[in-house]
Amino acid sequence: LQVLRHEEFEEGCKAACNGPYDGKWSKTMVGYGPEDNHFVAELTYNYGIGEYRLGNDFLGITLVSSQAVSNAKKMGWPLKEITSGVFETEAPGGYKFYLEDKEQPKKDPVWKVTLGVSDLQKSVSYWSGLLGMKIYEKDEEKQRALLGYADNQCKLELKAVGGAVDHGTAFGRIAFSCPKAELPNIEALMKKENQKILTPLVSLDTPGKATVQVVILADPDGHEICFVGDEAFRELSKVDPGGEKLLDDAMAADKSDKWFADHNMKKVSA
Repeated sequence: LQVLRHEEFEEGCKAACNGPYDGKWSKTMVGYGPEDNHFVAELTYNYGIGEYRLGNDFLGITLVSSQAVSNAKKMGWPLKEITSGVFETEAPGGYKFYLEDKEQPKKDPVWKVTLGVSDLQKSVSYWSGLLGMKIYEKDEEKQRALLGYADNQCKLELKAVGGAVDHGTAFGRIAFSCPKAELPNIEALMKKENQKILTPLVSLDTPGKATVQVVILADPDGHEICFVGDEAFRELSKVDPGGEKLLDDAMAADKSDKWFADHNMKKVSA
């Protein structure tokens, strides 16, 4: 994965992009290619927060990449083969990754993102019936469904967890870009259908970059869904050749671990 861009913020986001925290934070976008045509992960870092409690809401990302499997083995990173040719591994924060030991495709190697749901049918009705996703697979026996907006894009897998969905304290969300003109329509539809709107249509500023408009929703299990105006997003999301250096400089400047250690204190657990 490549660092595509890195941004620092002095105060919390008004759309809670960094969770319910008011302090300094940063975000780093990482992916296998530009955000225009690849799935990317947004890594948020809240200065002063030492750890988050994970729930059962985010169940992992699946990559098709024998290179990732090879890299993990070379580094001695723990791998567990869960089915033939599919390995489970865990990022430092506890997030799950599933690596398929196949040649990495030229298109985006990120195959699917899996979310836990409490009622599969209710969730499929929301994501497909209301949000317009195509159902690619549905397995009642395994209580899972695979959905997406296009054949050549990363898919969303919904998987029943056998009870209530616990979001922990990490506050992630799934984001999609769409024409800016569609945002008021999405908001109006959700109002009409009595669905939860976490953040009504709002403009978000990024210092020195484009201002984007977003609407943020919540599905029946409280999974956050952000729709962002595509036109400004394409300007904001351009790959920054200096992104990796900005990240390195920010990490080098962050002396918070040392400060807490010097004061015999621990960072806050969210």
